[in-house]
This record gives sequence, C-alpha cells and structure tokens, in this order.
Amino acid sequence: MTASDKLPGFSTRALHAGQEADPATGAVVTPIYQVSTYKQDGVGNLRTGLGAGYEYSRSGNPTRTALEQQLASLEQGSAAFAFGSGLAAEDAVLRALCRPGDHVVIPNDAYGGTYRLLKQVAEPWGVEHTPADLASVDAVRAALRPTTRLVWVETPTNPLLTVADIAALAELAHSVGALLVVDNTFATPYLQTPLLLGADLVVHSTTKYAGGHSDVVGGAVVVRDGDDGRGNSLAERIGFHQNAMGAIGGPFDSWLVQRGLKTLAVRMERHCDNAEQVVAFLQGHPRVTSILYPGLPEHRNHAVAASQMKRFGGMISFRTAGVEDALRVCAATELFTLAESLGGVESLVEHPGKMTHASVAGSLLEVPDDLVRLSVGLEDGDDLVADLAQALA
Repeated sequence: MTASDKLPGFSTRALHAGQEADPATGAVVTPIYQVSTYKQDGVGNLRTGLGAGYEYSRSGNPTRTALEQQLASLEQGSAAFAFGSGLAAEDAVLRALCRPGDHVVIPNDAYGGTYRLLKQVAEPWGVEHTPADLASVDAVRAALRPTTRLVWVETPTNPLLTVADIAALAELAHSVGALLVVDNTFATPYLQTPLLLGADLVVHSTTKYAGGHSDVVGGAVVVRDGDDGRGNSLAERIGFHQNAMGAIGGPFDSWLVQRGLKTLAVRMERHCDNAEQVVAFLQGHPRVTSILYPGLPEHRNHAVAASQMKRFGGMISFRTAGVEDALRVCAATELFTLAESLGGVESLVEHPGKMTHASVAGSLLEVPDDLVRLSVGLEDGDDLVADLAQALA
C-alpha cells in the first residue's frame, strides 16, 4: 500500500474532508450559503458544472453538504445527514426504520430526551420499547422480541457512564435481523468509531462536543454501507426522511459545527486530561461516595471501554451523601457553570434528576437523586480542582 492509499489521520480528515477550497472564489473556508433556492438551467433541469445539483436548501445546501462529508469521513461511514437537533436526528431514524408494531431495545439509563421521544411520541404511534442493561449482552438478549427492529445504544450513557460492548451487541442485533444504532455523542468519533465495530448507524447531538463551543444546536446521523433489513438502502431511507420531514441543519449552524470539528481532536485530548485530574481529586474526597468514570479500573465496564475507546472522555458523574448534598455542590461551584448540555469548552455542572433527566422521574430509568454530573471543560485543571474543593468543603 502506498502512502496515497492510506486513510489520512483523524485531524487531517477533520480539516480537509468536505472542506475543499470554494470553486468560485478559492476561499479556504467553506462559505455560509445563506440561500433558500438556486437558479436552474431549464424547466426541470438542475444546473450542471460549477455548483451543480442544488435546487432548494431543504433538499441540499453546499454548507450542509460540506459538514455531512466531514462527519461521514470522521465516523468512517458511507453517508451523513445533518439535522436541526440531536432529537430531530433520532426521530428521523425511528420514523425511517420503524413501523407500527416494531420494537426497540433501549438503555435502562438512556438520556431523558431519548426516552421521552420513545415513550411519548413513538409509543403512541405504535412502536414499543424495552429498557435493558446494555452492559450485559444477556440482558439485551432477554429483551429482544421477534418484532425488535433496533437495538439503541448509548456508550457511555448519559448520565451513569455505562459502557456497552458495541461489537457484541452488533452481532446479537444482526442475529435476529435488527439494526444497531449507537449514540456516539459522549465519546465522539475521535475516541470511538462504532461503525467499524459493527454498528449500522451513529447518531449525534452535534450541539455537544462536535460543535464544542455552546453556540449551536444540531444533530447528525451517519450510516455505513448496507440496507435497512427490508431491502432499502439505509442512506436513501435516512436521506428521504431528512428531506421529507425537513428538520435540517441550517447553513450557519452547519458552518459552526464544521468549525468545531476541525479542533475536535485537540479539544478531546484536553477534556480527557482535565477529567482524569478531576477524577483523581474526587477519589480522595470524603463527601464523594462513588465515581462513575469509565477510566477507573474499578468501573464495571472498564475493560470494554479500554478495548473500544481511545481515551475515556470528559464526562464524570459522582454520588454524594444524599440529594441535599448533591444540590449544595451544584449551587456552590463557581468555575463549573450550573447549566444543562455538555461538551463545550467551558465546564458545566448539573443535577440530572432535577434537570436533564427530570422526564424519566418515576420510571424505570429514574436516576439517583444524589448524582452530580460534570462536563469537564478546557480550563486549567488545577483551577477546576480548586473549584470542586471549595464546593465540596
């Protein structure tokens, strides 16, 4: 194999995939094509040559196309599709691939928004779901039905940082004719590439690490080559629903996510460095009763995480002596901003039970009320430790 045959490195692809110089002007950054419609060469004939193939920006926009090519390259998929939010991306997957009567296996500690989508939108439509411990292949096997269409995986999960064995679950799902969907938001394609491990689709909230600066809301679906199990191309099914339902990412939002992805590798290294420093501090603190972080050898899924992740990410959850203790910590931090979301350059703290996961209260997915979740940002690690020290004092 010659050098030209080798897949370029992650950062090279992040900077160059879909980012060719603008053919009209030579601009080295993809322009923001803030346009709704495009001149055609004749009735029913799209333009040919320079700028060919565009008719209406819901169906295609050059800025969004550049982002989709970039995402497909980073996840090593055959095609990617950018949406207006992570939940819009998830909704497109469910509507494109499921029919009334189908069944989905989900994590028993899934993100609250995903659970709400399945429980309050998909279930009334006729798509059923079963929560299962996705860290246990046997538990997932027990949850399967003859009608199971999708096995839906978060790894690591939000907020309990459970890790699933992607390759093992892909094999299991495929053995019963189901597809494996992996939410790769927490790990990002820099730390983990689920499609190479057998997953069929990857979903992202690009609001988080992909954008990385808390200034954009977006989502994405990336698919590998193959069909949907019913004789249709996966890419064609998702692409059709993206256009037909119209929950697309706008050109400026697409441009912001492109920009964020260009620095994803260096940002993730710093997120991981800081998270490891914070974990080391929390390990010795008497008010912390347990730490949920896949990088710890005592984490129940540490071996799986080490085998399929490059590093262990910037998300940490920990438990305290009780709900009041957890709420006091959330209220007392100064550098860690009390806010929902995650994956930005600034550090955030939240109480999942009363914030991001309030929608699962009283369900099988209810999270512990003494849990605190940290999104560790890019500040100096010593300052983050000092902030937590005073908040826990």
